[in-house]
Amino acid sequence: MQVLKMSQKPLSKAVAALKKGKILICPTDTVYGFLADASNKKAVGKIYKIKKRPRSKPLAVFVKDLKMTKELAEINAKQEKIIKQKWPGKYTFVLNKKNKKSTIALRIPKYKFLNDLLKTINKPLAQTSVNISGQSPMSKISDIINQFRKSDVLIIDAGNLKKSKPSKIVDLTGKTLTRLR
Repeated sequence: MQVLKMSQKPLSKAVAALKKGKILICPTDTVYGFLADASNKKAVGKIYKIKKRPRSKPLAVFVKDLKMTKELAEINAKQEKIIKQKWPGKYTFVLNKKNKKSTIALRIPKYKFLNDLLKTINKPLAQTSVNISGQSPMSKISDIINQFRKSDVLIIDAGNLKKSKPSKIVDLTGKTLTRLR
């Protein structure tokens, strides 16, 4: 475990860690999140292991912009209009994967460090809240450090976050919007 304060300008170290397949614990616009390069299956697997999350529960993915969203998912005009109204922000949208018969949950966050990270690494990032599966998301940095000190993670310390709810999850794959969380 390595901890970098936000004042240490950790962007380049965060990018390097993700490129090496490491896991990041990072503040977001909602709660602290685990992040990994979404294209690195081994790194994504580490999130499942650290979080003790069942593999049957897919991870959402942060994207940097609408163009990256369209590279991963099929988006029609109605869906695009909804997405543009809510992004960047606290909405995760479930969409049909591009050229596949499955879905993917995507979000553009509204948090400067995270947006800079996404632009710099130029890859989608698998993400989920920092906690052990089934427990409440963690917002107190000392609790996060204590819980995951034996894990091979890079922690970006932005101090304690205000109590916040994880993003709203909305399924856009059906004829009507369905709020899942």
